[in-house]
Amino acid sequence: MKDHHKQRKNIVNRLAKIEGHVRSVKDMASNERDCGDLLIQIAAIRSALDSCGKLILKDHLEGCVSEALKKGDETVIKKLNVAIDQFIR
Repeated sequence: MKDHHKQRKNIVNRLAKIEGHVRSVKDMASNERDCGDLLIQIAAIRSALDSCGKLILKDHLEGCVSEALKKGDETVIKKLNVAIDQFIR
């Protein structure tokens, strides 16, 4: 189902940026930066992760789920519901 993931490269790039952001916040903590600054940066990371998750969900719906439903495979809906329950708590 690789061909269904049109946004995969964009997702990987976003995750790389988030990874770098987390590293920089870790450095900030190691250098005893202000706690408020750390919290602000963590909020930005959380927002970036949520945005990336939303993009993954859209990509999955437009690709894998759509294709599976065309083939009559409705188990994909059950799996998606489990993933959504884990993602949104």
